[in-house]
Amino acid sequence: MPIYDYRCPACNADFELLVRSSTVPQCPQCGATELERQLSRIAPAGTSAGIIKRARQAAAREGHFSNYSAGERAKLLK
Repeated sequence: MPIYDYRCPACNADFELLVRSSTVPQCPQCGATELERQLSRIAPAGTSAGIIKRARQAAAREGHFSNYSAGERAKLLK
């Protein structure tokens, strides 16, 4: 069952619903069934600087160097 983003033109509510193909989605606020399916926002890939920084901090806390580049590992092991 896919999750879809919807907008209700009757009450201007934006929401997500888990919808089966055989069901008619309803607005959770006003109950309207005339909904506009929106283009879903996708999650960014896990390459942002903040995610990498937190992963490196966790690796350092746990005592392994798997998240560091080869050059950084060489500096740390000297």
